[in-house]
Amino acid sequence: MSRIGKKPVAVPSGVTANLDGQTVKVKGAKGELSFVVPDDVAVVLEDGAIKVDPRDETKRARALWGMSRSQVSNIVEGVSKGFEKKLEISGVGYKAAVAGKVLKLSLGYSHDIDFEIPQGITITTPKPTEIIVAGIDKQQVGQTASEIRRFRGPEPYKGKGVKYADEFIFRKEGKKK
Repeated sequence: MSRIGKKPVAVPSGVTANLDGQTVKVKGAKGELSFVVPDDVAVVLEDGAIKVDPRDETKRARALWGMSRSQVSNIVEGVSKGFEKKLEISGVGYKAAVAGKVLKLSLGYSHDIDFEIPQGITITTPKPTEIIVAGIDKQQVGQTASEIRRFRGPEPYKGKGVKYADEFIFRKEGKKK
């Protein structure tokens, strides 16, 4: 039994949810998102909450049950509050700046990196060593933050590179004479 799937997804005030067959459409203050629920899972809108249940007791239906509930929960939270990931840059001369629709990264390479900001994502740099990736789609925010981090991931000896704000980098000791 899925513990996550049992809980109904509450629809907060200011957010409207519609069901069109297997498609859940949610509209809120930040935007509009939709998710197509797999056929193995039944979805019902009742009492201001979205309830997700498996159609039968197959392994596939039970696996998709919790995942579908989490996806619906993420789109409801996305259109009401939104999501954000914070990245930190550490290293001498490493910095970031937003210029229009491009994030310019200076990460110690012989050239600067120009990262095209995807549609639906907003990137801000409050400090030259801090990047905030925000949007309504949790998957897209995480993917964009991961792509930025991949340009120069943190290394374990000096800790230089781009890392998530809540990430712990296990530090190693260098060579000894």
